[in-house]
Amino acid sequence: MTKKRSSKSSTSRTPILVVLAVVILAVVILGVEGAIPVIEQLLGIDLPEPPIADATSVPIAEPPVVNAPTGGSSAFTVYFTDPVIPFDDVTTGGIENHLIDLINNAQTSIVGAMFEFDLENVAEALIAAHNRGVDVRIVYDNEHTEDDPQMQELIDAGIPATPDERSAFMHNKFFVFDDQIVWTGSWNVTINGSYRNNNNAIFVRSTRLAQNYTAEFEEMFNGEFGPRSPANTPNPSVTIDGVLVENYFSPEDEPMPKLIALASSAQSSIHFMAFSFTDYDLAKAMLDRAAAGVQVSGIFESTGANTDAAECNTLLDAGLDVRLDSNPRTFHHKVIIVDGSVVAIGSFNFSSNAAESNDENLIIVHDSSVAAQYEAEFNKQLGLSRLPVGGECLGS
Repeated sequence: MTKKRSSKSSTSRTPILVVLAVVILAVVILGVEGAIPVIEQLLGIDLPEPPIADATSVPIAEPPVVNAPTGGSSAFTVYFTDPVIPFDDVTTGGIENHLIDLINNAQTSIVGAMFEFDLENVAEALIAAHNRGVDVRIVYDNEHTEDDPQMQELIDAGIPATPDERSAFMHNKFFVFDDQIVWTGSWNVTINGSYRNNNNAIFVRSTRLAQNYTAEFEEMFNGEFGPRSPANTPNPSVTIDGVLVENYFSPEDEPMPKLIALASSAQSSIHFMAFSFTDYDLAKAMLDRAAAGVQVSGIFESTGANTDAAECNTLLDAGLDVRLDSNPRTFHHKVIIVDGSVVAIGSFNFSSNAAESNDENLIIVHDSSVAAQYEAEFNKQLGLSRLPVGGECLGS
């Protein structure tokens, strides 16, 4: 909606300009961290505390400069895990608390797809929701939940649950609440996923996006996994508060060509974080853009990065800025950020298994404020990453 002009506009802007001047002056004199209490008092709000660097980690190289736009829609909320290395015994207060809040606030329905599941507090929240009359249903990968009791606890409580018993994976990690909120990302509902591994999650408030994930859930709940799943995503492209969001499910919607097209569209930068990156066509798209002057930089999970299947050496041999993660557990992100304004996220690894066999999901969010949050995580992890040594994707 376009606001009408007002004869009082110059007067109404005066307090804003004064506040802005005070904020800038405080930052210049006190620095960002020192200015936070001043800004909080001035605006009457609580600002997030700046991240505390891990004292045991030494940045190897300066990360590239990226823009970090502010603002954006309240329909999107992004979360990241923050593993403490060396690991401690704290396994509470993590990313799962945000999911539990959504479970506790659900009024009518919860559907969820879980690849791994061993968080007892999430199990208890789902059972409590079921007991208060919320329609709770689950699909899961039986191979990766069978060693832990939490899934059986849900089933014993009367929650309907359908397993994927194929050799390929039901690799999704998503929930839909009350047909209007979607939670997705790389984060598995596990202790490792929350406190040991690097992960991300996003929740999006959109009934049309929820329709997509619910339709995908219903297919799997009825036993239609992998290539058997029909290509019937209701809204592959949706606009949420003015933000374009593309949404694809694997294998039926063929997400890989969409990622390749996204990489090929880059004009200034491609930044990525990859647990598994074995697709040559995606690597070739990045190489082509780098040859055209686009700045390409990425972080690989170090385990498997030096194998014949991985594309780390392909990019390294071409002179691109590739790094290896420093987490002794798992660097589990699957993120591509293009031009600081578009970000691709979800469960979808950059691999043939993800493209052809597994059940996966991918969203591409065309919003600079959402992308900026992933750029911040990328910069943080780049500062903690290791440079390859000896001309190969091996860490020091």
